[in-house]
Amino acid sequence: MSDPVHVPGGRRVVGSLDAPDADRVVVACPPHPRHGGRRTDQRLRAVSDALAPDAACLRFDYGPWDEGRGERVDAENALSWARDRYDTVGLFGYSFGASMALCAAAAVSDGDAPNALSVLAPPSEFGSGDTDPVAALDGIDCPVQVVYGERDDTVDWRPVVDRARELGHAVESVPGDHHFVGQAGAVAEVVSNFFKTRL
Repeated sequence: MSDPVHVPGGRRVVGSLDAPDADRVVVACPPHPRHGGRRTDQRLRAVSDALAPDAACLRFDYGPWDEGRGERVDAENALSWARDRYDTVGLFGYSFGASMALCAAAAVSDGDAPNALSVLAPPSEFGSGDTDPVAALDGIDCPVQVVYGERDDTVDWRPVVDRARELGHAVESVPGDHHFVGQAGAVAEVVSNFFKTRL
């Protein structure tokens, strides 16, 4: 069961809240909106399904395209929305959404910061100058998990993985490419197990 959500913040950001009666929530950032990334993404849905019924999941769509700046703010506002309603909040992102999740987690004030963060197939850079996922890791003060596909040659995930390891964060690999074709269940299990032990 999902409830519709309108995330406040000056941009038109809508979402679906799965398992809304749970006592904790994971905010899920979708992949690149210019490449079909939406809250209905199969990887986000698989993670949401694996979290239920123990944790709710807010899957949202970004507002109008803004070169990554507005999309990061959308993720920050979704975190704030979740913090206003739940005591325990996780943050998850896939691909472009992983970059937005990393940068949002580093940018929000302590009151809105996630309790745990998991990112899947995180690109090490994005065109916007104020969006540096690798540097963002240094500003995150919660447990972090980085999951990557062993055959992913779509994005350069290695700098994020290397920095995460240097900082002592959890790093997991999944036998798959960037899209994790046929691996949504495996990805969901790895990510949900991380959140279940940290939220």
